[in-house]
Amino acid sequence: MTSSAPSHTPTSSAFYMQAVLSFGLSLTAVGIGVVFLPVDGWVRAFLGIAMLYTVTSAFTLAKVIRDRQEDTYITSRVDRARLDKLLSEHDPFKIDAA
Repeated sequence: MTSSAPSHTPTSSAFYMQAVLSFGLSLTAVGIGVVFLPVDGWVRAFLGIAMLYTVTSAFTLAKVIRDRQEDTYITSRVDRARLDKLLSEHDPFKIDAA
C-alpha cells in the first residue's frame, strides 16, 4: 500500500537566510520609523510596544498553525496505520466455522 503522507522538502539554507534577513530588515525599518517619528515620546513608546506585540503575536500564530498541522498529520498517519492493519489481517476467503 502506498502512504498518503505529504512529501517533506527541507527548507534550503538560501531561503532560510532570505526569510531571516527580510524579517530583520522589516523590523529594523519599522523601528527606525518609530524612533524618528516627529511625535511625543508617549506616542513613540506606544507604537514601539504595539510593534513588539504584533511581532510576538505573529510568532505565536505561526507556531499554533504549525502545531495544528502536525497534529492533523499525526492523527491521519495513525488512522492510516490502523486501516492498513485491518486490511492486512482481513482474509475474504476465510470461512468461519460455526
